[in-house]
Amino acid sequence: MFGRLREKYQQMIDPVGRVLSKTGISPNVMTVLSLFVSAWACYAYGVRRPLEGAVLIILMGVLDMFDGAIARATNRVTRFGATFDHVVDRYAEFLIVLGMILGGYVEWFWGFFALFSMLMASFTRAKAESVGGLKSCTVGIAERQEKLLIMIGASFLTPLFSQILNYAVILVGVLSDITVVQRLAYTWKETGGN
Repeated sequence: MFGRLREKYQQMIDPVGRVLSKTGISPNVMTVLSLFVSAWACYAYGVRRPLEGAVLIILMGVLDMFDGAIARATNRVTRFGATFDHVVDRYAEFLIVLGMILGGYVEWFWGFFALFSMLMASFTRAKAESVGGLKSCTVGIAERQEKLLIMIGASFLTPLFSQILNYAVILVGVLSDITVVQRLAYTWKETGGN
C-alpha cells in the first residue's frame, strides 16, 4: 500500500533532503542514526515504555526516509548505500521486536515467528531481484511501512489492551508470510518459471 505512494512521499521530503545535505551529514550516517534510534526503541520496550517505543519507531522511519532524500540531493545514490540501508533495516526490525519480547509484550515464540517471517519477505525480494533478475519485486500485501505502522498503532493502544502488541506481532508475521507467497508468485509469473 505505502510502497505505491513511495514516489509521492519522496517528492515531499526531497526539499528536506536538500536542506540536510547542506549540513554535510552523509546518507550512511543518517542510516546509522536510525539504527541507534531502533536500539533506543528496543530499550524503551524492554523497560515497558511502549508509547516512547512507538514514538522512536516513528523517528526511526523519518530518519530512514531522510537518508534517501540526502542521497538524492547530493547525487550520492549508490548500490552500497542501498544495500547498507536494507541491512540496517533488518537489524532495526530485530531490535524493535526483541524489545517487545524483553518487555513481556510479545511471547518469544510469536516474536521469533514474526522476525523470521519478516526476514523471509525481505529475502524473497532480494533473491527475486538478484538471482531472478527482476528489476523490482516490491509486490505484496505488507511492506516494511505497513508492518511498522501496525506495531506503532498497537503500541499506542497497549495501555488499554495489554495483549495487543502480541496480536500485532502475530499479524505482522502472517502478513509477511503472505507477502512471501505473493512475491514468489510474481517472480514465477515474470520469469515464466525459468
